[in-house]
Amino acid sequence: MKWQGINEFVEVGETESFTLAAKSLNISIAQVSRQISALEQRLQIKLFHRSTRKVSLTQEGKVFHQHCKGVLDGLEAAENAITQMQSEPQGEIKMSMPVTYGEQIILPLVHDFMIEYQQISVSTYLSNSNVDMVDEGFDLAIRTGKLKSSSLVAKKLTVRATKVCASPTYLAKFGTPKVLADLKAHNCLSSAQHYWRFVEDKKEKNIPVEGNIHCNSGTGLVDAALKHIGIVQLPDYYVKKHLNSGQLISLLEKYKIPDEGVWAVYPDKRYLPTKTRLLIDYLSERL
Repeated sequence: MKWQGINEFVEVGETESFTLAAKSLNISIAQVSRQISALEQRLQIKLFHRSTRKVSLTQEGKVFHQHCKGVLDGLEAAENAITQMQSEPQGEIKMSMPVTYGEQIILPLVHDFMIEYQQISVSTYLSNSNVDMVDEGFDLAIRTGKLKSSSLVAKKLTVRATKVCASPTYLAKFGTPKVLADLKAHNCLSSAQHYWRFVEDKKEKNIPVEGNIHCNSGTGLVDAALKHIGIVQLPDYYVKKHLNSGQLISLLEKYKIPDEGVWAVYPDKRYLPTKTRLLIDYLSERL
């Protein structure tokens, strides 16, 4: 008896509509209305403000809704946890990731993961723009650098370093910058931002740079640096193999910014599906 009407109440509170709540619960509008009325009568509290245009929670309704939703979320989490303990993880994970980092680092690990968990499918979307995870239905996103404040949950997977580098041929011709002021005399190849980030005297600084190439592709900037056109500042995964081979030389190391995080980001849910948690843990262990 105590639980009667709670599902209907929570759904109306979420949708602010008796019609949408009925559709979501696959019952009639009349049944939703009856259950809400019976619940209000039992509690001796008005839970909703009703008008011809809108349904909204009263102050008492908001408090009751918060507690009821927490209880229902907990019940759903418990049921899902037991269900998935009894079966192999399965279903689709929809995830987004930055283009180059995704292609070079994340996707190979995702493919290894799918070999191990063959009942899980992964749909990936590569973009350097942050997707709206809730509106677009994403389960997981990989993001790099500083995160903006949001309701999303983030777990740090690893870190990335930022490198300033140029080819030996370029440096032999134009000299090697030793301090930040030396960059004024060099061809600095950059993206849309006309400054580079450094740390000097324990303070982070944005140093203006100029060059004859502006490109929003890190891969494109690397190609220009390898062809001795100028200096670049890029995340380490773009240039690591070229630094190891000696095709590029790291510069201004004493001014480099601190390593920044690589994050697994997912919607704020009380219950994280097992399939998503497994993939996050898999990436974390291997990164």
